[in-house]
Amino acid sequence: MDTVKVRNVTIGIGRPKICVPIVSSSAEEILEEARGFCQLAADLVEWRADWYEDVADVSKVLDTVGKLREILEDIPLLFTFRTSKEGGERSLEAEEYVALNRAVAASGFVDLLDVELFTGDEEVASLISYAHEYQVRVIVSSHDFRKTPSRETILGRLKKMQDLGADIPKIAVMPQVKGDVLALLAATLEMSEQYAKGPIITMSMSGAGVVSRLAGETFGSAVTYGAAGKRSAPGQVVVNDLAKVLDVIHESQENG
Repeated sequence: MDTVKVRNVTIGIGRPKICVPIVSSSAEEILEEARGFCQLAADLVEWRADWYEDVADVSKVLDTVGKLREILEDIPLLFTFRTSKEGGERSLEAEEYVALNRAVAASGFVDLLDVELFTGDEEVASLISYAHEYQVRVIVSSHDFRKTPSRETILGRLKKMQDLGADIPKIAVMPQVKGDVLALLAATLEMSEQYAKGPIITMSMSGAGVVSRLAGETFGSAVTYGAAGKRSAPGQVVVNDLAKVLDVIHESQENG
């Protein structure tokens, strides 16, 4: 299986990498939040630009992401505009969504883009191709904040993301019963062992799904998301606590 290397981080080998989201609204708060990340066990930083009050102004987005790049130095930066239909703070028309992601990819300031699967097959494939021209890797994602689809549906979405050219397929689902968490973990294991060409990211949200955020190394999810302050999704664990648990699991697996 291939790995994905961004700056000094290799995704898809060893302990799951920890991604910490920035979810502030003003440029000043966004940059201040980023400055505190040097004290955290963060492998990646995600800017959730749908929280940004000036996200409609592409020039301001590029200015802010450029400043983030300076602050974060060599920490890989993931750019995400999460649409409201997938749990984000606002919506964009498909054309605006594509234009924003293209501008950020071409800026030279980010290492990864998060592109939503249901933007449309043609749009997703085009964005992936465009991002790759600028050596930007792409996470293709799907989020269901209402339920957990069947194991077969989860597998089908992950395979489709891979077929469209995703560097890293990602799916997040909401459990209604404890068995939903098992369905997500079973799909993760099957995908990682039988179909995945590279790393994948999966998670079951809310308190019931926390185990999925911790057990990625066992079942095949290569990245987990931890909170530095405000959580960007239900069930996120505080990042330094998350790192301790992941280290324990990693050491246990390494020692047999």
